[in-house]
Amino acid sequence: MKLLEPGTEVDGFTVLDCIHSGGMAHIYRVEYAVGPPNPGFPLAMKIPRMTAGDGAENIVSFEVEQQILPILTGPHVPRFVAAGDMDRLPYLVMEYVHGPTLDHWLEQPERPSAETIARLGAAMARAVHSLHQQNVCHLDLKPGNVLFTSDDHAMLLDFGLSCHSHYPDLLAEELRKAVGSPAWIAPEQVVGVRGDPRSDIFAIGVMLYELATGELPFGAPTTQGGLRQRLWMTPAPIRQHRPELPEWLQETILRCLEPEAAQRHPSAAHLAFDLAHPAQVQLTARGQRTRGPGAWSHIKRWFKAAGMHYQPSPLPARQIDEVPIVMVAIPHGDVTDATLYSLRQAVARSLGIRPGARLACVTVISTSAANHTDSDRSETSVHRHHLTRLRQWTEGLDLTDHSVSYHVLESNDVAQALVRYAEGNQVSMLILGAATHGLHTQRVVSTIPIRVARDAPCTVLLVKQSLPFAQLAAEYTE
Repeated sequence: MKLLEPGTEVDGFTVLDCIHSGGMAHIYRVEYAVGPPNPGFPLAMKIPRMTAGDGAENIVSFEVEQQILPILTGPHVPRFVAAGDMDRLPYLVMEYVHGPTLDHWLEQPERPSAETIARLGAAMARAVHSLHQQNVCHLDLKPGNVLFTSDDHAMLLDFGLSCHSHYPDLLAEELRKAVGSPAWIAPEQVVGVRGDPRSDIFAIGVMLYELATGELPFGAPTTQGGLRQRLWMTPAPIRQHRPELPEWLQETILRCLEPEAAQRHPSAAHLAFDLAHPAQVQLTARGQRTRGPGAWSHIKRWFKAAGMHYQPSPLPARQIDEVPIVMVAIPHGDVTDATLYSLRQAVARSLGIRPGARLACVTVISTSAANHTDSDRSETSVHRHHLTRLRQWTEGLDLTDHSVSYHVLESNDVAQALVRYAEGNQVSMLILGAATHGLHTQRVVSTIPIRVARDAPCTVLLVKQSLPFAQLAAEYTE
């Protein structure tokens, strides 16, 4: 279909200009021909290319996007407005989002700092996590499909290659080859497995690697053999290109690029957490390397990949539920041993049925306590003291299959601090004791759990003190 001229009217929409002409579709700025100028936001119309030389995947991918976009919600996707008749004139009208794509940072003459890379990566991971919560895998994440309204907020575009676990996968039914953009496609996609949310984590890793080094970790292959190399190849360590970058950043990015999906971050929320809390990243040899593995290592990985059978993953939302971020609020004052014991028991039960879950141990101290600057009680020593207490509290837990991190928050409003932490870190479950959190009046104390339970964006488990301490106390008073 030829480009539409400005002023062309399509089903009540007037074309203003063409803002993108790609290999699979044309995108126009449009507005309503009559009535209100816009529904409160600018509009864009997407029309697929349908010339004789275009492949069948153009129209099939457009059908996929027309199926998926209308049911997506949240702040990380454009709002859907209207769709055209596939038999007459297929089109999609959606919110036109302003902002640079990731290409903006890739085109800069200098590579961004570790802080900028982590901030952009965390924004992408949060957006992808929101998509996975809706049982959708994007499967075509690349710099041109990630737009930023700010450095810490990403929007995802172009769902033509996506997969919704509750809808037929049209691309898998119609096409018998790997579908995706060669530089960013995950190993399991290469062999035909679609619908694994960890494929999107791989794509984020490719983008972060390029942000950090200016190079694509696996190049831009054009053959099936070139694509298959990522099933066993290990990219050069990031610090081989930029020795000044921290080990934690290399650890995080290279983990995204593991050929086996099970070796990557278990969810995009876990990736966002690591990028937002670099001091809590657990370092391995992966983060410390400055040279790539030798030929023998690649040969062994080749043999392993040759015999590997890739299995479809669980539903994205179910997989998120199986490896959640569990947050426990540990009071630091006016708390009994019974409460601490009961919290530990509740956490142990929650982690015991969720292998791979992450535990975030949080305590909230008042701003005045954090700013106390006596010679022997500096701000640093205050934080160190509370971090030590958190680590001591977890000594009775079996954390063999779990990542754990420790956080001291400063706030004079405990409930608000806990809720904001849960919101900012994609926490799935918040375990909270009926403790004072350092406050000394029963009237105020009783409102903290209520406020947290009311405002938290996740499941809240309120824990009362239980045996054996309650029973021992009763026997002692008799």
